[in-house]
Amino acid sequence: MESIKIRSRVGSDGILRLDVPVGFCDEEIEVTVMVEKVGPVVKSPENLGWPAGFFDRTWGSCADDPIVIDDEGISEELDDNLDGVFDEKAEIV
Repeated sequence: MESIKIRSRVGSDGILRLDVPVGFCDEEIEVTVMVEKVGPVVKSPENLGWPAGFFDRTWGSCADDPIVIDDEGISEELDDNLDGVFDEKAEIV
């Protein structure tokens, strides 16, 4: 006996359609279906790939040096040469 767990969505017609490859061909099998309603998937920062506590540690880190855009816009003199800066993955400490 093999247990297969899948997550699927019920259509607006109220019918659940399942396509589940089981690895058997031309054989009789017995299938048990258990239905459990689940809530929406919570997209936490950790689930999205951010290190645990990243936003708590970095929130407000630019408060003492805010970015100000006035009527003159942003000066091109502020542009740095960023060649090679993003070539390697930076380690977040």
